[in-house]
Amino acid sequence: MSHPETQLPDSDLEKARKIQETFATVKSELSRVIVGLDEEIEQIFIALLCRGHCILEGAPGLAKTKLISSIASLLHLSFRRVQFTPDLMPGDLTGSEVLQQDMESGERFFRFQEGPLFANLVLADEVNRTPPKTQSALLEAMEERQITVGQTTYPLPRPFFVLATQNPIEHEGTYPLPEAQLDRFMLKILLNYPGKPDESEIIRKASGEEPVELKPVISREELEEMQQLVRRVPISNSCIDYAADVVRRSRPDTSDFLSELDGSLAWGAGPRAGIFLASTAKARAILEGRQHATTDDVRAMAAPVLRHRLALTFNAESEGITADNLIGKLL
Repeated sequence: MSHPETQLPDSDLEKARKIQETFATVKSELSRVIVGLDEEIEQIFIALLCRGHCILEGAPGLAKTKLISSIASLLHLSFRRVQFTPDLMPGDLTGSEVLQQDMESGERFFRFQEGPLFANLVLADEVNRTPPKTQSALLEAMEERQITVGQTTYPLPRPFFVLATQNPIEHEGTYPLPEAQLDRFMLKILLNYPGKPDESEIIRKASGEEPVELKPVISREELEEMQQLVRRVPISNSCIDYAADVVRRSRPDTSDFLSELDGSLAWGAGPRAGIFLASTAKARAILEGRQHATTDDVRAMAAPVLRHRLALTFNAESEGITADNLIGKLL
């Protein structure tokens, strides 16, 4: 375990404690509408603290959309939900130039009508149900925080997050996301079926209680201050080297490749994965009440950071091997 010599300065300690308290409040509020999913909630909150996008994958009915919309209710940010369908066009996301007429002069002119991407938090529901042409409209928005329509570039509101969902079961009528777009998601979070006690509680809440209204507990200014603090969290060189080693061991045809994975990986993770491992480790350290990131934080964030960046071979998939199995070997 790495122990950097530096700690957070005293001026940041109170801010770090406030982040912990705020996260505890968020979990407490979410527990009124969401049963379980503590780890998934922490991972989404980590991505928000790191200015990253998330994709949630799980079978139907696992509260993916409910979880994201509930988190949006707790943030004092503008929120838009887009249901991705096969007939969705890029302009339906970005907006488009609309011809209008001045009522007094009769002069006609084009005016840009903003699309749903012009929000702080965008829920891209079932993102794999829309064709690649429309999926690509998200690329510039996610990476550059801006969109270009015609000859004009429009900045998106800050902060800007895309939280997407996809269903791994249904393949008919879906379009798998290209690797370039998957790489822009900081985390891929898997939602599994709940345990029996949680499922009983879900049924009890859904069938017997009135809908709960959640009120914002985090303002935009507070979130941006938290994001700035996370960037200042110390991380040692040895911890950074560990993150780099994990990523480099995933790349076939290189000297660092882990021989145990030979025949299982078609290609591995790029440098962006190492950057995200380090930044999410910092955020997790703060949420866990520590003043610096450790290799334990890197290990904890390895699966959500790497699982969508490793391409398995056909043989590995046919044998039922998953990306998470290979990540365990990388660690």
